[in-house]
Amino acid sequence: MESQIILLIFILVLSIFLGVELITKVPSTLHTPLMSGANAISGITLVGAILSSGSSEIVTITLGTAAVFFATINVVGGYLVTNRMLGMFKKK
Repeated sequence: MESQIILLIFILVLSIFLGVELITKVPSTLHTPLMSGANAISGITLVGAILSSGSSEIVTITLGTAAVFFATINVVGGYLVTNRMLGMFKKK
Protein backbone atom coordinates (compact mmCIF):
# COMPACT_ATOMS: atom_id res chain seq x y z
CA MET A 1 0.00 0.00 0.00
CA GLU A 2 2.78 2.42 0.90
CA SER A 3 4.71 1.65 -2.29
CA GLN A 4 1.57 2.35 -4.32
CA ILE A 5 1.23 5.81 -2.75
CA ILE A 6 4.89 6.54 -3.48
CA LEU A 7 4.39 5.45 -7.08
CA LEU A 8 1.34 7.72 -7.45
CA ILE A 9 3.25 10.69 -6.00
CA PHE A 10 6.14 9.95 -8.36
CA ILE A 11 3.76 9.93 -11.35
CA LEU A 12 2.19 13.21 -10.18
CA VAL A 13 5.57 14.96 -9.84
CA LEU A 14 6.76 13.57 -13.17
CA SER A 15 3.60 14.77 -14.94
CA ILE A 16 4.00 18.25 -13.42
CA PHE A 17 7.58 18.52 -14.72
CA LEU A 18 6.54 17.18 -18.12
CA GLY A 19 3.62 19.62 -18.34
CA VAL A 20 5.83 22.59 -17.50
CA GLU A 21 8.41 21.55 -20.09
CA LEU A 22 5.79 21.10 -22.79
CA ILE A 23 4.02 24.40 -22.13
CA THR A 24 7.27 26.39 -22.15
CA LYS A 25 8.13 24.97 -25.57
CA VAL A 26 4.80 25.94 -27.19
CA PRO A 27 4.87 29.24 -29.14
CA SER A 28 2.49 31.90 -27.84
CA THR A 29 0.44 31.79 -31.06
CA LEU A 30 -0.53 28.20 -30.32
CA HIS A 31 -1.59 28.61 -26.68
CA THR A 32 -5.27 29.26 -27.41
CA PRO A 33 -5.74 26.27 -29.77
CA LEU A 34 -3.85 24.12 -27.29
CA MET A 35 -6.16 25.22 -24.50
CA SER A 36 -9.18 24.45 -26.67
CA GLY A 37 -7.96 20.88 -26.95
CA ALA A 38 -7.32 20.73 -23.22
CA ASN A 39 -10.87 21.89 -22.57
CA ALA A 40 -12.19 19.02 -24.67
CA ILE A 41 -10.29 16.70 -22.35
CA SER A 42 -11.89 18.50 -19.39
CA GLY A 43 -15.26 17.54 -20.86
CA ILE A 44 -14.24 13.91 -20.51
CA THR A 45 -13.10 14.64 -16.95
CA LEU A 46 -16.51 16.13 -16.26
CA VAL A 47 -18.24 12.91 -17.29
CA GLY A 48 -15.95 10.88 -15.01
CA ALA A 49 -16.55 13.28 -12.14
CA ILE A 50 -20.32 12.99 -12.56
CA LEU A 51 -20.04 9.20 -12.49
CA SER A 52 -17.90 9.25 -9.35
CA SER A 53 -20.31 11.65 -7.62
CA GLY A 54 -22.93 8.91 -7.70
CA SER A 55 -20.94 6.71 -5.34
CA SER A 56 -22.08 5.65 -1.89
CA GLU A 57 -18.99 6.85 0.05
CA ILE A 58 -19.03 10.39 1.42
CA VAL A 59 -15.39 11.11 0.49
CA THR A 60 -15.96 10.05 -3.10
CA ILE A 61 -19.15 12.10 -3.31
CA THR A 62 -17.36 15.19 -1.95
CA LEU A 63 -14.34 14.86 -4.25
CA GLY A 64 -16.57 14.03 -7.23
CA THR A 65 -18.75 17.08 -6.60
CA ALA A 66 -15.67 19.33 -6.33
CA ALA A 67 -14.34 17.82 -9.56
CA VAL A 68 -17.67 18.48 -11.31
CA PHE A 69 -17.57 22.10 -10.12
CA PHE A 70 -13.98 22.79 -11.24
CA ALA A 71 -14.26 20.89 -14.54
CA THR A 72 -17.45 22.80 -15.38
CA ILE A 73 -15.68 26.12 -14.75
CA ASN A 74 -12.80 24.98 -16.96
CA VAL A 75 -15.02 23.80 -19.82
CA VAL A 76 -17.26 26.89 -19.82
CA GLY A 77 -14.29 29.25 -19.58
CA GLY A 78 -12.53 27.43 -22.39
CA TYR A 79 -15.51 27.69 -24.69
CA LEU A 80 -15.89 31.39 -23.91
CA VAL A 81 -12.22 32.04 -24.69
CA THR A 82 -12.42 30.00 -27.90
CA ASN A 83 -15.59 31.82 -28.96
CA ARG A 84 -13.94 35.17 -28.32
CA MET A 85 -10.86 34.10 -30.28
CA LEU A 86 -12.96 32.97 -33.23
CA GLY A 87 -14.91 36.23 -33.08
CA MET A 88 -11.70 38.14 -33.77
CA PHE A 89 -11.49 36.51 -37.19
CA LYS A 90 -15.03 37.41 -38.32
CA LYS A 91 -15.42 40.19 -40.84
CA LYS A 92 -17.22 43.27 -39.61
